[in-house]
Amino acid sequence: MAPQHRWQNFQTSIFSIMSAEASAMGAVNLAQGFPDFNGPGDIIQAAADAMKKGLNQYAPAMGIMPLRDAISRRYGKTYDLKYDAEREVTILSGATEAIWCAVQAFCGPGDEAIGIAPFYDSYPAACHAGGATLNTVALKPPHWRVDADEIARLVTPKTKMILVNTPHNPTGRVLTRDEMEGIATVARKHDLIVMSDEVYEEIVFAPATHIPMASLPGMHERTITISSTSKTFSFTGWKIGYACAPEKLTEGIRRVHQFTVFCSATPLQHAMVRAFDLGDDYYRQFRADYLTRRETLLAAIRSAGFVAPTPEGTYFISGGYEKLAPGTDDIQFTLDLVRNHKIALIPLSPFYLPGDPVAKGLRQVRFAFCKTPETLAAAAEILCRDNLKPAIL
Repeated sequence: MAPQHRWQNFQTSIFSIMSAEASAMGAVNLAQGFPDFNGPGDIIQAAADAMKKGLNQYAPAMGIMPLRDAISRRYGKTYDLKYDAEREVTILSGATEAIWCAVQAFCGPGDEAIGIAPFYDSYPAACHAGGATLNTVALKPPHWRVDADEIARLVTPKTKMILVNTPHNPTGRVLTRDEMEGIATVARKHDLIVMSDEVYEEIVFAPATHIPMASLPGMHERTITISSTSKTFSFTGWKIGYACAPEKLTEGIRRVHQFTVFCSATPLQHAMVRAFDLGDDYYRQFRADYLTRRETLLAAIRSAGFVAPTPEGTYFISGGYEKLAPGTDDIQFTLDLVRNHKIALIPLSPFYLPGDPVAKGLRQVRFAFCKTPETLAAAAEILCRDNLKPAIL
């Protein structure tokens, strides 16, 4: 039986497609953004200890209080943002569920939301599920800057929400204070909610600085901040995400959440309490390790002929391949790479709405450097082979 017709435009995600291709070809997988290494052993041990203690049944729908307390303390210490752990912090099954619940709670049939393309592919799906329309401002390489005037031009009486992502996947941009204040000005003027996806907040490289949307004047009361332990502690398969928002907005998120997955994995929540106790030394080493990975892969990408700006944050690099394969569609380009050269990347056009003219001629791919030194060395060897360019042509 075919799926219900209103979902027929949503095909298998590009992440699933490219990871399946990588597996079938035995390729180096720089496509899907998951680390191929474990996070800290202390966190794994904490999860095992929680299971052995019998903490294996349903958690409260909004999350266990020790984890909500830990997140509240972290936001207070890092950004001087105050969130009441009981009423304003919610644990969800990854940032993806948090995004889903936030959009369902505040965008219904006939409503509109504004996003920034390229975007995480769950954004249009979440809007579609609620009956809302996603309209986007398309960013362009090589600078990928956000123009708040373009966002303002998309606002209509039906607009309810702006979807922001910084540090930005897939470009690696960290939005500047000017860019964030421009978006905030639009939100305040038109009384809009901002869903701020900040899951890569801890992967920011100097001199860039992460500016939380909720920290800007007049934005705390209208911002849903979404983040995840998956990226910060390298346990993407555990799916422990969270949303911080004022009580009025949190109530809406929780109403949807309780009928989506109800609660996230209990022992893994307890393990993440231990994660937030790791201290500042962990974060410094975490960023230093990713800086080394970034520089290793960036050098290989550029040597291979890609045009790649230095990412300011996240663990992604966007690279242009026009010099390597003029006029070649980005999906075809990545399929050629994985099948003929055994390296998997992600094309950027699926991060735009269908028919977006910017996506049509984009010629950009995404590289993930959340990999071991051995994986990055194998990728560099493939990228820098003399026969890479002729094979693509």
